This record gives sequence, structure tokens and C-alpha cells, in this order.
Amino acid sequence: MNIIQRLLLLAVIMLAFSQCQNPTKTEPTKAFPQTEEKDIRLSGHSYDYHGNGKLVAAKNTSFSAASMLDEITLPRFSKELVKGLKNQLKVLNYKKKEQFRTKGEIDPSIEKLEKTVQLLLEQQHADNPDLSTTLDAMQVEEDDGQGSVYFTGYFTPVLKVSRVQTDEYKYPIYARPKNWTGKLPTRRQIDGEGVLKGKGLEIAYTKNLLDIYFMQIQGSGIVEYPDGSNQILAFAGTNGHKYRSVGKYMMKNGYANAQNVSLKRIKRFFGENPHLIDPVLFVNESYVFFSLVKYQKTPKGAGHVPLTTEYSIAVDKRYIPLGSCLLAKVPIIDKYNRIDHFDYRILIAQDVGGAIKGPGRVDLYTGVGDKGRRKASALHHYGSLWLLSPKQDLDDKNPKITASL
Repeated sequence: MNIIQRLLLLAVIMLAFSQCQNPTKTEPTKAFPQTEEKDIRLSGHSYDYHGNGKLVAAKNTSFSAASMLDEITLPRFSKELVKGLKNQLKVLNYKKKEQFRTKGEIDPSIEKLEKTVQLLLEQQHADNPDLSTTLDAMQVEEDDGQGSVYFTGYFTPVLKVSRVQTDEYKYPIYARPKNWTGKLPTRRQIDGEGVLKGKGLEIAYTKNLLDIYFMQIQGSGIVEYPDGSNQILAFAGTNGHKYRSVGKYMMKNGYANAQNVSLKRIKRFFGENPHLIDPVLFVNESYVFFSLVKYQKTPKGAGHVPLTTEYSIAVDKRYIPLGSCLLAKVPIIDKYNRIDHFDYRILIAQDVGGAIKGPGRVDLYTGVGDKGRRKASALHHYGSLWLLSPKQDLDDKNPKITASL
């Protein structure tokens, strides 16, 4: 037997010996579910991936803001949009009352926003609304100079809950502490160590910690009790700790990838790997508290009016004021999570969001329950956006709103 044969024989013996030993007992992590044709992406997070529409959007916004209203055709305004525009006047009325109460005067810019809404309402019966004769458009964009705006979706989840804690309903939804000394506790301290337990802050109890987390990402929700009654839970503030994306953490650690992150797959993944729920969720120290809203049947945003499905958006109000009306080039997504085409649509700024930072980022409200969830989860793509205002002679024929303003 030559030396090579001896080495091969020795390797085989060592391999057989190693397989006979008792391995260290560790809880296995099952693979993250792969892409399914009808599955959807997780809403509330931004991921960069091929085909998200950024370059497509940039290539299709070459005309100037001053002339773009002549270049597009809008469909007839829907009843939902008209109702949303009328609610927008209420948003602005709230703003006027608040400004007068705090400053003793009203910002003239609110009157311009009101005029914009009124000019749009004048077009509500037109088969092809023409905005070019009465309105100007100012482009909203990121700092990339490409005219890109990142669209995501958000919705109102419906959670089954119990008013009392049971073996089935054991995870509490908390109200915000009112008389807490020092910094509020982290997610780990609240859900892991139970520092708020027994302090009278429990609103209701759910079956699943993930359901609470996903409702926190949306900022509000509807809870349904065993007797069939339901109530709205509104955003009541955070614990003040920095938000960290759980989805990005899962991708970084190999639990998911950008194309395969969805509510459905994440729930299935944690169902198969329950030992990872706490360590993964606790990565995000930020925590959202809720309050029960009485005598309210439809979800409202920060503008204090009911949100309008497919038209209300959450914005960063440092750049886009609540009460604004905008023309949008909205990416329309097919069943494979790819951009099929773009629709021009009037959108109304009626809400804000903790993850909505900068002018080139908006969240489109997609409705209540599973239907809203499916639409929201699919939308993580780029489009374009223009702020509308009453017609005037602009020195700059191509005005823009960017983060540098």
C-alpha cells in the first residue's frame, strides 16, 4: 500500500469515528421559506433589490415641473378621492385653530393649501381633470437628483384579543406609562423581563407576540374581542429608544433575504424557530404604546380625519405639510412583486410615521385587514411626487423640494 492509499484509509477511519460521537445538542434553525408566487413582502421596511423601480422612475421624470401638468392625463376623480379632499379641508381647519390658539395668527401658507384643495374639488365632475390652468407643481425628491420617491404601504391590522389574560391570550398590549421616572424601558425589558406587568397598563392580550410587533410597525390597529365587538387602538407614543429594522437584522444574519421577506414567511419562520422570536425582536429596542379610541369606527391619521384607502399618505411634515395635495406617479405592482406600470393619482398628506424621514419617502395607506396587508406588503418601490399649489409666476420654472432645503 503506497503513501496516498494509506492517507486515504486514515481519512476514512477518522470520518467514521467522528460520526459515532454524540454531537453538541443545539436547537436547529430551519431554513427561511423560499419565494412563492403569491407571497408578499413585509411592509414597514426599506430594502434595496433589483427591479424596485428606482432607475425606471428616474428615466420617466425628465420633463420639468413647470410643464409636467400639461404632459399627463388624470382619470375622473373617484368618490373616495372627493371624500378625502373634503376631509383635507378639515385637516387644514384643525391646523388653523391650533395655530391661532398657540400663536394668535394663521400662517398664510395654510390658505394656499386650502385654495389647492378647492381648485381640485372644482374638477371632481370632469371626465379628464385638467390641472394645468389653475395649479403649479413642485417636484419632491431624494438628494440623488433623479426625481425618485420611495413608496411603501401601511395598513390597519385586525387582531383577535381578550380583555383578560388566559393560557391562549397571554401577551399584553400596553398603554404608555404616565408617571415614569427616567427613560422608559426597552423592548427586551418590557416583553422579556415584564417590567410593566401589573401596573394597570394592559389594554388587552393577544395570542402572538409577533402580532403586537407588526401592529406597532403600522402604528395603529383594530382589536376584536371573543364576543365579536371591536375597538380601535391608536398610536400613543414610543419609549424613545432608537428604532432598528428587524427585517434588515434577519437578512444580515442569514434568516432572510431582500426578495423573500414577508409577513407570511416571517410568521412561518418563527413558527418553525420559536427560540429565535425573543432574540430577534429584542434587537429593536424601540417600543410603541397604544390607547383605546372610543366612538370611532374608522382609523384616523395625525391629521385627525379618517384615512382614505389608496389616497392618504404619511409624510415627513418637515418637508411636506399635513393638508397638502400632491400629484403622484404611483408604482403598480404585479403578482410577482414587479412594477407593471405607473398610475398618475392625486394623494393627500394626512398622516406621519416614525420611519418616514426626508422628502423622498412616503407611506401609502392601503386599508384594513388582510386586503390592506397584502397591498401594503407588496409596495416597496420608487415613483415620483409633486406638491401642488395655486398657479403663480415662478422665477424658478423647475422648483423642487429636497432634503437640502
